[in-house]
Amino acid sequence: MTLILGMLFVAAGCAGQEKKYEETEIQVFIAASLNSVMTELAGLYNEERPDVKVTYNADSSGTLLTQIEEGYECDIFFSAAQKQMDQLEADGLVEKGTRANVVNNQVVVVTRKDGGTKARGLETLKDAESIALAGGSVPAGTYTRQALVNLGILAPAKDVSAITTQEVSDAFGGVEISEQDNVSKVLSAVAEGSCEVGTTYYSDTYGYENELDILETVSCDLTGTVSYPIARVKNEEADERQAEAAGDFLKFILSDQAKAVFETYYFDTDVE
Repeated sequence: MTLILGMLFVAAGCAGQEKKYEETEIQVFIAASLNSVMTELAGLYNEERPDVKVTYNADSSGTLLTQIEEGYECDIFFSAAQKQMDQLEADGLVEKGTRANVVNNQVVVVTRKDGGTKARGLETLKDAESIALAGGSVPAGTYTRQALVNLGILAPAKDVSAITTQEVSDAFGGVEISEQDNVSKVLSAVAEGSCEVGTTYYSDTYGYENELDILETVSCDLTGTVSYPIARVKNEEADERQAEAAGDFLKFILSDQAKAVFETYYFDTDVE
C-alpha cells in the first residue's frame, strides 16, 4: 500500500510539473531598434524557460501601435517612445500596473567611414548630398524633427510628427531625403551607401563600429528624453498559460540580468 501511494504521489508530482512547463508562445511587439538586444535576451530567457517561445514583431513603434489597435495578437509592447504607449493606454489596451520604463537612448547623426560628407551634425545636414530620415510616425523621426525645431531650422509645430519629409528637405534648401519607415532601414541606407548621412539611435551603431562614424550625438535638451516603455497588452486570445508566460518574460526584461545586457548594446539603463 505504501509503495502504491508513493507511486501515485510521484505520478501526481510529475503530472503537475508537466502542466507547469507545458509549452506556450508569446507575441512581443518591439521597436526596431531593440531587435538585436531582444534576440539575445530571448536566448538567455530560454535557458531557464525553454517552454516559452518568444516571437518578436519588430517595426517602428507607430506601426506596431496601429497593428495592436487593429486587433493583431500581442502580449507585450516595447515602444521606443512614450507617445505610442500613452495612446495604447488611452485605448484601454494596457494591463494595469504593468507599464515601466526600461532604457534610454540618444539620437545620433551617422555617416559611412571615409564617406567624405561635408555635414558635421544636425545643423549642417544641408551640406550632405542625401539624408536618410525616419518618417514622422517613427519615434526616431519625431525626435529628429523636434531637435530641428529647437535649433530653429524647422518652424514650431503643435505636433512635430506631422512635419513632412518635404518640409524638412525645404528647410535644408532642397537636399535629397529618403524617408524610411523604421530606424533599421535608416541605418541600412547609410551603411550601404545609398544615403550619405542619417539619423538613428546610438544603440543602433552597435556592431557597425567599423562601418559608420558618429558625426553628432544629439543632446536630449534638443530631442527630449528618449525613453523606452514596456507593458503587457490585454490579449483576449491568451489562455492562462500564455498570460503567465508573458508576465514572467516582462519580469525578466526588468531584471538586473537583462539590464547588464542592455548596457552592452549601448542602451542607458539609468531610468526613472
